Amino acid sequence: MLRQLSKKAALTSLLILASPTALSLSFALPSNPEDSLIREFDEGFNKQTIATDNEDLLDIARRFDLGQNEIMRLNPEVDRWLPKAGTPIQLQSERLLPDAPRSGLVLNLPEFRMYYFPKVEKNSPSSVLTYPMSIGRQDWETPLGQTKIVAKKKNPTWTPPESIKKEHAAKGDPLPNVVAAGPDNPLGLFAMRLGIPGYLIHSTNKAYGVGMQVSHGCIRMYPEDIEKFFPIIKVGTPVTIVNQAVKVGWFKDALYIEVHPPLEAHQADNLLDIALDLIEQNNAGVLPVLDGKALRNALIEKKGLPVKIYVRPKLTTSATQF
Repeated sequence: MLRQLSKKAALTSLLILASPTALSLSFALPSNPEDSLIREFDEGFNKQTIATDNEDLLDIARRFDLGQNEIMRLNPEVDRWLPKAGTPIQLQSERLLPDAPRSGLVLNLPEFRMYYFPKVEKNSPSSVLTYPMSIGRQDWETPLGQTKIVAKKKNPTWTPPESIKKEHAAKGDPLPNVVAAGPDNPLGLFAMRLGIPGYLIHSTNKAYGVGMQVSHGCIRMYPEDIEKFFPIIKVGTPVTIVNQAVKVGWFKDALYIEVHPPLEAHQADNLLDIALDLIEQNNAGVLPVLDGKALRNALIEKKGLPVKIYVRPKLTTSATQF
């Protein structure tokens, strides 16, 4: 059985290296609801692709449904615009779920990623879909909290608020009172309005900015993602927006940590203190003996990859006897 799984993983790895359209957006939720790690294979593997002559790092990110910040964090030594052909490019096949209700939409801002938990159909496994996103820059921060989808619009027009019109005018780029629907509209071809007045989840005509802190507070998605996402989201879907640069969670008997760079307004946050608090919370209030090197590297590198920092000791036969 293990040999068969290894062959399957190797074959899938080869397909990832060869396919220009390979995406993996859907993950099965852990069978144990206390677990938080989602991965493409139970045994896990190092998901990579190979840079070619005709694409930059952002092209690769879009091909594998990663945001700009994600692909750069995973490949800090690779030139963003001119990756050398043949260079291995690190991708991502594992994630920790945010600490939030596993229903509707969950948007984790420092991760620049959203998670959608579809309602479970009869005789179907529970799953989660995940997509990269852009969020509001420091002076136009995306708000946190609970809300919901209150309206959906295909081919939306855009009425720029006065604050944005003044900003563009100051740059010599005046905006009309209404921007017509179409591919040149900053909202793209699909928009979903949140219950927080003035905020949307929408497509974009500037796809290279997906995965960055660049918007006026709205959530932007790749056009190809929201085209598939838009039809399955219903008005009334709950939306939870969180700020979790550090995530901690279990998978079976192993505890993992995943660290992302904090948002611009939270650069002074003490990530070590946050991490230790979360570890205690996830271990019944007790701080276990951790893999200090793994924890330190995760906090320093902030690659956004789950890192194993503790394994529960197995009970011996004698320890279970009374």
